[in-house]
Amino acid sequence: GGDTPVADDEEEEPASRRGMPGVVNTLGGKEGSTRALEGAKWIPVRVSGEERTYLKLLEGALDVSEYTDNVDVTRGFSFRNNKLETMKAELADLFQLLSGLLVAGSYKDGINLLNGTSFEDNQRFFQKVLEIGRRFKITNPDKMRSTYGKLIYVLQDTPQSLSFSVKKDILTVHSFLESKSGLSLLSDPDIGPATMAVKNDRTSSSESNRKAIDMVIAEKRRATQEIVSRHSSDTLSKGDIELALSSLGDFNAHVEFNRGPVDAMIHLLETHFDPNAPEDRFSLELSQGMGGSKLSHSHSTHYTFVLQSLHLWREIAHDMFRLWILAEEDLLDERSPYRLMNTGQGMNRVQNAPLIARAMHDTLSKVQRKMGSWVGLSVVHLGDRDVPNALVFIDKYTQVMWRLLVDMRSSLSTS
Repeated sequence: GGDTPVADDEEEEPASRRGMPGVVNTLGGKEGSTRALEGAKWIPVRVSGEERTYLKLLEGALDVSEYTDNVDVTRGFSFRNNKLETMKAELADLFQLLSGLLVAGSYKDGINLLNGTSFEDNQRFFQKVLEIGRRFKITNPDKMRSTYGKLIYVLQDTPQSLSFSVKKDILTVHSFLESKSGLSLLSDPDIGPATMAVKNDRTSSSESNRKAIDMVIAEKRRATQEIVSRHSSDTLSKGDIELALSSLGDFNAHVEFNRGPVDAMIHLLETHFDPNAPEDRFSLELSQGMGGSKLSHSHSTHYTFVLQSLHLWREIAHDMFRLWILAEEDLLDERSPYRLMNTGQGMNRVQNAPLIARAMHDTLSKVQRKMGSWVGLSVVHLGDRDVPNALVFIDKYTQVMWRLLVDMRSSLSTS
């Protein structure tokens, strides 16, 4: 695990680019090299075109697998069919599906990739495919909604049901460049403009917005060419550099898309509501038992409650890549086994999550210091009946970002 989040503030744009549109540039400015070097440790490498072939294989195999249906049950195992044997049988089915789909897609390539007849002979293939799926999900939270959980639970069970490991560390920009002796790229002065993402400006006309975007594209192209010319080597090709820069740019795009709606809601709250007293009919007061409310808050108390919640969500949205990787480390920690139990929300794998818990406590403390006061509890639920494991934690906050605030901002912008 680690404690260094990516910096959460964009650098002010220099005078030479003040005519450009608003951009998200978390890796530029005076501290750009430090930000990029630390941030790259938690930013996954973009899934390439070649890797997407394996991703489709994995999604196809997971779609038809009934792994969790047959393993995460409390009864149905007999003396001759215990849970461990069921795990082994389900894993064999999944790996056979992956191997079969690979050969069916291209017999020649499939035979070349599969090194033997046993699953252990093809350990590297299975590690590669499963890592690609995990990496894709982190950078595309709206994808693999019905299969990612199954993938993680498969990986949780493999240490006790297989004689070999199919777990592999997530390929990050930092580890990718380090393997190619290219970490100096992250200290390049053009790293900021080469990876910036344009903010979606809904207030400007389509023509002016198009011109502004063209300016950003031209600046990014110039910066990318400069970096390629300075850092290309025998071990680091132009394609490698462009992949690394695109992956860093994906992080900036993630910040705009996921943190942007939170920033918009904070702006709306502070613009349209007085923190001390309601104006006209716009009161935030809650009374227990009325309108479905489960608590009572005065207008000012609830204003503070909403504002602090939004600031907490903002920090989590910005730091989601790091939190997600830490969550996976907790989930796949062999020293911390899970317990299958009924939490009141069905059968769940209950498991401690110390890395994500520590990261969340740090984030919560940061927001509390920023807000000055705090309404309600400061408890981070993890590994209990409310949030059974780190996977549920991740799903909880991706729902907030992808299913709630994005739709709310879209609705409000058109009303």
